[in-house]
Amino acid sequence: MSVEADVVGFARRLAAAGADVPPTRVHAMLEALSVLGASSLGSVYWAGRVTLCGSPEDVERYDRVFAAWFGRQPARPAQRVSVPPVPRLVALPDEAGSGPDGDGSDDPERQRVATASRIEVLRHRDVSTLSPADRAEVDRYVSALLPAAPDRTTRRLRPSPSGPVDARRTVRSMLRHGGEPVDLRRHRHGRRQRRLVFLVDVSGSMAPYAETLLRFAHAACRVRPGTEVFTVGTRLTRVTRELRRREPAAALAAASAAIDDWSGGTRLGDELKEFLDRWGQRGTARGAVVVIGSDGWERGDPALLAAQMARLSRLARRVVWVNPHRGYQGYNPSTRGMRAALPHVDRLVAGHSLGAMEELAGLLGGRDAAWRGGDRARGAA
Repeated sequence: MSVEADVVGFARRLAAAGADVPPTRVHAMLEALSVLGASSLGSVYWAGRVTLCGSPEDVERYDRVFAAWFGRQPARPAQRVSVPPVPRLVALPDEAGSGPDGDGSDDPERQRVATASRIEVLRHRDVSTLSPADRAEVDRYVSALLPAAPDRTTRRLRPSPSGPVDARRTVRSMLRHGGEPVDLRRHRHGRRQRRLVFLVDVSGSMAPYAETLLRFAHAACRVRPGTEVFTVGTRLTRVTRELRRREPAAALAAASAAIDDWSGGTRLGDELKEFLDRWGQRGTARGAVVVIGSDGWERGDPALLAAQMARLSRLARRVVWVNPHRGYQGYNPSTRGMRAALPHVDRLVAGHSLGAMEELAGLLGGRDAAWRGGDRARGAA
């Protein structure tokens, strides 16, 4: 396993333990390791601790997850360790010169300022306009995202320090203590994350954005093993198995080989009907959060798309439509597909940039309150 893949996996495990680990901190740890070196476990420990821990509460989580992920934890020194200052953001590849500005400058402070400025610009730029080097940097950020789905209450009751009294466990405790009610055992309903389902349009008009959406779906598959991913165009293709591979490049290559209609036409209504008949109605979409990535250019019958979207909205908990054109000022959903689908969509969001992907990851992990007053309720974008 490469150092980058190991760090990303460790960061995801730390985020699952409750720490706030945005992509900027993951890249900061990678930059720190490029300075300290990854040959020593102590260097890895301190590179992660000074970059991934954002609060004193995160230190305990960090130590616990580090020991579980790397097998052991290095002994702490008796005195404070001097760690070189680490920039929060990774320097982007530069084609003009050795410094970020292309002038060969070696001033570290100037490089950090220029790097931060460039990454902030990349965060809001359309991915279809990026150079190969900038696109590669954005792809690394998208692969480090931690998409999650809202959770739901389960029927199964679990032990809890608060909640209603668990009579059965309380009586058993009393019997072990001679009939004395030493303590009251309590329980409450458990929580389980909802399934995430992605339907990614791979038609010609979506070609510049489909790879980014599939990379985002791959990050979701890494975090939530129950995530399902399909591509739609002139045919429906399930690529969940391909995207479950650990390495992003290998997963995207396998998915690309499985998709026969890349850059073809668009028949959203027909493909959505096939998805619901074969997968969604049988349970894949039931109670799930469904993310449809498409610009809405429908060559089929809009009435069929509207009917299938109505079916989907009745099955799914939430329906999110990711349209790359939504990120531009003055956008109006005027295509036939978007007009047919929008009444059945909970949220219409942008999907044209790294910043849009970060917002989508935050939206998917939000609780029900974050969805109130969505696009379905307003009936507009």
